[in-house]
Amino acid sequence: MARGDRRVQGLARVAVVVRAGAAPLWWAGVFAAGIGVLVPGVTGRRIGVMAGAALFVVAVAVVALSRRKRYTALARAASRAGRHDVLQDRGVTVRVWRRGHRWWLLLAFAAALGSAFAVPAAGGMLLAGCGTGLRLKAAWLGRLERAEDALLWVRVDWLAGNGGRPAGKAVKAYRSTGIAAGDAAPGGARRRTAALV
Repeated sequence: MARGDRRVQGLARVAVVVRAGAAPLWWAGVFAAGIGVLVPGVTGRRIGVMAGAALFVVAVAVVALSRRKRYTALARAASRAGRHDVLQDRGVTVRVWRRGHRWWLLLAFAAALGSAFAVPAAGGMLLAGCGTGLRLKAAWLGRLERAEDALLWVRVDWLAGNGGRPAGKAVKAYRSTGIAAGDAAPGGARRRTAALV
């Protein structure tokens, strides 16, 4: 291992960490809302779906817009990744996040199902809104990366124990690489390989 600043560091893509929870939350919300709408509930289906639609919109806005100043400040202060930095694969980052949050996802799904007996479909739509908000935040990070022509990375040991919080208090700065580094495109999606001619 190299000394001082040249010590090997594992780096995870910021946008991939943000995007990792989008699909599980979306699908958990869709299933919970689909099952919940079958239950009449205390308020009735019509009011439940209307309340769920309002919660969906609020969740999308709150999740997508939260902490943008912090992300922008960290992105502007990003330093170039060194030769000794190890870029974590997209699949590994997603797996770590989902494994670290599996019980929270299960509890959220159960809570959304349980809430259907009071307000049908609302809890599921709230979860789906959180997933959509994460997807939109990752897309915003992708636009930021394209504008700067650099991908943003965060040290793995600065992430929370469950693999999340890429803009948490423990994160001191981001690292940056060229736009072609790693196996994820700007925004954290899988990188599409060019078709063979």
